[in-house]
Amino acid sequence: MIESRNPAGDESPDFLVVPEHLAPMLPSPKEPPPQPVPAKDSATVVLVRDVEDGSGVEVFLQRRVRSMAFAAGMTVFPGGGVDQRDADASIGWVGPPPAEWARWFSCSEPLARALVCAVVREAFEESGVLLAGTESSVVADTGAYADARAALTSGELSLASFLAESGLVLRADLLRPWANWVTPEEEPRRYDARFFVAALPEGQVADGATTEVESAHWQRPEDAIADAEAGRVGLMPPTWCTLSEISRFSSVAEVLACERRIRRIMPRFVQDGERIVVKLS
Repeated sequence: MIESRNPAGDESPDFLVVPEHLAPMLPSPKEPPPQPVPAKDSATVVLVRDVEDGSGVEVFLQRRVRSMAFAAGMTVFPGGGVDQRDADASIGWVGPPPAEWARWFSCSEPLARALVCAVVREAFEESGVLLAGTESSVVADTGAYADARAALTSGELSLASFLAESGLVLRADLLRPWANWVTPEEEPRRYDARFFVAALPEGQVADGATTEVESAHWQRPEDAIADAEAGRVGLMPPTWCTLSEISRFSSVAEVLACERRIRRIMPRFVQDGERIVVKLS
């Protein structure tokens, strides 16, 4: 896709122009129903690491299984819906408080707390990356928590219980706010997704050990976009835009230092003559 505006990467662009050969992969422009389905709050994490040779940044991507009800077969970042237990205020916490996240994401403080907890839980469930530790260190080896990961995934265990029983605290200081994407109103399943970025903690390994994905890998953002442009993978507008934004940085440190101006974006597919334009408003 060809995007317009914002070369600095501190805010998402205004629109995307879909190349002709990719148009069949996207939904046809259509009017939203009189009563759109409410969007469920969710959280997505963009895990990043420096390329070993120092030539840039890689992101962790997963291709969803084709049986999924939402984004089937698409290449995505780890993430999922907020569980009501994610709002548990008893969770040990290091880093920016919920009030600060509420300001960044323009939401209530209880929801901000739930979003941060949800993204930490989803990162662990879907990739095995645990953004937790003590007040002075981050977990380096997550192997000891394999049973807890399975129990979190099945819903038998809440994040609050897991952290308390393991003597760990949530490390909100490892996360940065990145974006807020909302599924278009015409879709039958809708999500109000807050995007976070986080560096892969030292010593940890991201994997694809979840039933929701068929494969997982690290890749340079520009290479992932090239695969999509060649029709080898499918990317939704939020993933495409985020990859494009991350590709502008030469290191993880630069990504984490970027101060984002976050706005709520709901893509709209519009026919503009012979082309399809994705308006991001």
